[in-house]
Amino acid sequence: MLTTERHPTADLAARPRPALGPAIATVCLSGTLEDKLAAAAAAGFQGVEIYESDLIASPWSPRHVGQECARRGLSIVAYQPFRDFEAVPPDVLRANLRRAERKFDLLEQLGANTMLVGSSESADCVDDDDLAAEQLHQLAALAAERGQRIAYEPLAWGRFVNTCQHAWRIVRHADHPALGLCLDSFHVLSRGSDPAGIRVIPGTKIFHLQLADAPRPHLDLVEWSRHHRLFPGLGTFDLTGFVGHVLSTGYDGPLSLEAFNDVYRQADPRHAAIDGMRSLLSLQELVGMHGPAPVRERLRMSGLPPAPPLGGHVFTELAVDDISGPGVARTLGALGFAHTGQHRSKPVQLWQQGEARVLLNFEPQRTVAPGTAAICALAVESTDPAASTQRAVRLLAPVLPRTRRPDEAELSSVAAPDGTAVFFCRDGSDSGGWLADFTPTGSSARTDGHVTATDYISLTESVDDFDQVVLFYSLVLGLRSGGATELAAPFGLIRSRAAGDRTGRIRIMLNTAPLRRGDWAPTVASPQHIAFASDDVIASARAMRAMGAPVLRIPDNYYDDLDARLAPPPELLAAMREFSILYDRDEHGEFLHFYTEMLGSRVFFEVVQRIDGYAGHGAPSSAPVRMAAHRLRRLITLRDSEQLRGDQRHDYSLAHLTALSLAPPDLVEAAAAAGYRYVGLRLNRVTPQEPHYPLATDPALMRSTKVRLAATGIEVLDIELARISPHDDPRELQRFLEAGAELGARHVITQLPDPDRARKIARFAQLCEMARPLGLTVDLEFPSWTETPDLAEATRVLRAADQPNAGLLVDLLHFARSGSSVAALRELPAEWFHFAHVCDAPAAVPATNEGLIHTARFERLFPGEGGIDVHGILAALPAGIPYALEIPRATLVAQVGAREYARMALAAARDHLDAARRRGVPGSA
Repeated sequence: MLTTERHPTADLAARPRPALGPAIATVCLSGTLEDKLAAAAAAGFQGVEIYESDLIASPWSPRHVGQECARRGLSIVAYQPFRDFEAVPPDVLRANLRRAERKFDLLEQLGANTMLVGSSESADCVDDDDLAAEQLHQLAALAAERGQRIAYEPLAWGRFVNTCQHAWRIVRHADHPALGLCLDSFHVLSRGSDPAGIRVIPGTKIFHLQLADAPRPHLDLVEWSRHHRLFPGLGTFDLTGFVGHVLSTGYDGPLSLEAFNDVYRQADPRHAAIDGMRSLLSLQELVGMHGPAPVRERLRMSGLPPAPPLGGHVFTELAVDDISGPGVARTLGALGFAHTGQHRSKPVQLWQQGEARVLLNFEPQRTVAPGTAAICALAVESTDPAASTQRAVRLLAPVLPRTRRPDEAELSSVAAPDGTAVFFCRDGSDSGGWLADFTPTGSSARTDGHVTATDYISLTESVDDFDQVVLFYSLVLGLRSGGATELAAPFGLIRSRAAGDRTGRIRIMLNTAPLRRGDWAPTVASPQHIAFASDDVIASARAMRAMGAPVLRIPDNYYDDLDARLAPPPELLAAMREFSILYDRDEHGEFLHFYTEMLGSRVFFEVVQRIDGYAGHGAPSSAPVRMAAHRLRRLITLRDSEQLRGDQRHDYSLAHLTALSLAPPDLVEAAAAAGYRYVGLRLNRVTPQEPHYPLATDPALMRSTKVRLAATGIEVLDIELARISPHDDPRELQRFLEAGAELGARHVITQLPDPDRARKIARFAQLCEMARPLGLTVDLEFPSWTETPDLAEATRVLRAADQPNAGLLVDLLHFARSGSSVAALRELPAEWFHFAHVCDAPAAVPATNEGLIHTARFERLFPGEGGIDVHGILAALPAGIPYALEIPRATLVAQVGAREYARMALAAARDHLDAARRRGVPGSA
């Protein structure tokens, strides 16, 4: 989108209009203005609205902001808000005009030409349309002298002007070419106004269009607007109709998002911007399909490929291990599934009954805690898998690279925001397709109707990810998303949304616990389940129980209440009570279903029968019953298995020095295969002999690394090394820091080999200030051979620098070799510590710096193999911080290879720390 430059002598209304294109208000996103611009550009937006408070808080000048927008390919489509201007007494008007002149100066520096003026809320304004028109005419005349224009926005809570019809009367009366309207979907639709009235407004007088959805009405308009707006498609507004009416006027300016939302403003701005872009593309698609005929023609060039028809669930893949896998397999067997195939090159089993297929993947999974099963992938049948993938890519979904042998099927897959892989397949009966990759075991799938297919899949997301996951599945798969439903569960509120195709063959249920951040109940975190369809659920329950299926027991109170409410036939009620079957009915039909117990802490199965046209997922009142029953059985299981308390686990990161021979993309792959959550990346060379991976200056390497990160779900914990010696200028590290932010890193490791304390404090503070706008902490490491050699000196630097994003990195080797005090470590602020470098080393301390350095770089040991007080040091650090394994061991790496060594390091660390945790050793939790 281009915003044309304006001159006071030209006819503003007759000038070329900006092309329809996506824009986003900075107020939609979290972070600083710098973060927001980077996120908007990365998501493909062409324009931004600059929100006043974002600019005020930015260290950049307005001119620099304009330059940065231009550099990123962003036009500034509007500046806002300018409040409480019109229909005021003369003295207030003079002050308002002075304020406006300053803002016009600012717009010139930004390179913007449209300012949004909201209808007045002020107690100074009066109900006088003639006066409002006169004063807005005066404001527009001043704007026109600068080549700028005023977009008057009727706020839903404006004191006197709160509808677009009223605002249009004033704008028309003011009659100035530099004065037009800003139409905001929230302000129009929240008051229940008929948007069809917009069609009488000339398109040339609509200067700006803002789009937001919203949930069902809240009592207070301001509260509703400023905290609960949603991206299009997530609320209840008819935005398709609204946009169709606006575009029917001839409006051809930007389609700009303005969604005030507390969750969006706490989320990663890059993710929120992608969600916003997805929602706009979908809205354009809907208007192009259902809008007025002339509008449909204009929007056919949106570039979003249509969603190919889907034929049903092909398979669901569970990540399991040697602990959880056998239990899941036993349950599948008891449900009547047969182990029909074994993958030819991977540790993946195919279990099938009817058309329902479950894959058990025994490969190491960093996203799954040991002993836990979790849904890691799902596959849907597409009439055109390539077109489905193209649509996903246009909607900014990362395509997952897949390792396969030349004789194996090539499957298209993309990553969902929660890390789930989504595959697009042909019909499962295709003999040349993915099923051919499995060697038959000789067992045959049952076809007696106990399970006929996969009915739906249910996933639980954190409240931060809930909206983006709903958008992803709805838009990428072309599903219809129902409204949000809420229920009062035993341990707090649960919010759910169902998405499905028009035929009912694809159903996905998405849930969140907004107050527990994903946990449905203590000991039951983020549950997932697969629902299987049955022709006769009572017969299925009878047969499955006889085969030993762990059917979840439902209390008798449920059936007493069901009898009182719905009075099902006595024989049906008795059968449901006997086999713990739940029941619902509506005007379309009936629904009978039962559940298994939890298989570990997350996954369970459901068997359902839909009678006639029932399309729901069970009675809302049944969910709390099932949740309470699941928790009870989970507690009994934990008690019976004598699982010890203190089951908190740390996330582990693979530090680059541990496997420095691996380039960043390969390090990411190795970390994922071994089961790490994070990696640390070395962006610059520390010694002349070591390999160099120039991520900051090599776009191809950066791109490849980001693709591997997206494909595996691995995150970058830290980057290194910002080493500032007496002759180093921190400003030379700017691109290094920007590369870290681009990779999604959280922390920067720095060392200060400088004997001048004042100078190193100043340079450390400068580095912190450079890193802070990028969302990075700067964590000071203190190797004992440097001029910042111990905890005491590092503490002095942090206290003197006094930076909010400063931290201390405790490397167990450096801590022990420096003779630093564990007692002193315990006294330091917990917020200083973001992660720790974990290792062990021989008890004997080298006598020279050369010996110290050699051990640090080539001869560290796994935890528990040396003489460092691993548990004592870790016990002095805050609980729950990630453990980065920095354990370079040149001889063993040469023997087994870097990938296998990375796996061995994690296994050894877990074995040592978890064994100590089971014994109750401090510092091991």
